[in-house]
Amino acid sequence: TRHTSHPMVLASPVGTTTNAGSGRGSVNLGLPPKGDLVALAVAVVFIALSAPVIAATAAPVLAIAFWRCLIGSGLTGLWVAFKERDSLRRLTRREWRLTLISGFFLGLHFATWIPSLVFTSVAASTALVATQPIWAAFIARAQGARISRGSWVGIWIALSGVLVLTGIDVRTDTRHLIGDALALAGAISAAAYVSVGAEVRKSVSTATMTFPLYGVAALTILPLMFIFQQDLIGFELEAWLMILGISLGAQLLGHTLMNKVLANSSATFVSLAILFEMPGAALVAAIWLGQAPPVAIYPAAALIITGVVFVIKSNPKKEIPMETSPI
Repeated sequence: TRHTSHPMVLASPVGTTTNAGSGRGSVNLGLPPKGDLVALAVAVVFIALSAPVIAATAAPVLAIAFWRCLIGSGLTGLWVAFKERDSLRRLTRREWRLTLISGFFLGLHFATWIPSLVFTSVAASTALVATQPIWAAFIARAQGARISRGSWVGIWIALSGVLVLTGIDVRTDTRHLIGDALALAGAISAAAYVSVGAEVRKSVSTATMTFPLYGVAALTILPLMFIFQQDLIGFELEAWLMILGISLGAQLLGHTLMNKVLANSSATFVSLAILFEMPGAALVAAIWLGQAPPVAIYPAAALIITGVVFVIKSNPKKEIPMETSPI
């Protein structure tokens, strides 16, 4: 959603199979235990609330992005300091390098996706950010993976929805096109973050990876604040409380609960569940913020979501759990 920020579920590039693999296998969509279903529902609610809360926060958008990453890094750093110091010390040069690269892309994700809320609606931004699996598939293809036929069908359905949505936004207000471009840039950078981060998560725990990852993301955003002359401090108490709520809700609680569910369920099931973020965020924005985008946007969003579902369900049988999205 347009500022979900989520953290996203880190999974192997959806809808792809490696050249050396055995081809696309069946996708396990069995329901997880009831407790995990509740946890997943809570995570999706917090993620869905993230975009409207960001849109309502009276603080510069890059400052919101910076502080949510820095707070996330600080809090996970406390956990690592007490529980996983040895794990942090054991990180190899390759794991450090990939973590830093992944954090850079995560910072770009927040630096583009969150500002998109200023220019376009929560509904449009959320729908466009949801195309992340499409770009992850393209990245996998560039790395030599084979994209399945079902995934190609989903990709073209989703991209047709993107074209329809941006066309509607241009006719509504040309400024919306800037927001759409930023949201798409956020989706692409999120795909890069997920694709690189997946390699790290094969051998590194979530907390150990998250601590430096969020820190690098914050450092990536910091110079942009000076370039665009946005204040880093000096906000009202309400704005600070909302930033803290976003950090604890979507960034940490949503992230933690989704990784908990991934222990007992497929990444495909969790990825599909996250798609409820888009209608949830749009509904909250309509009721709370009075954002009622043109009715024509919803068929376009439906095309995007349908295409993403095709891509996700074309996942290979062997799935690699990733992290939860930054949204």
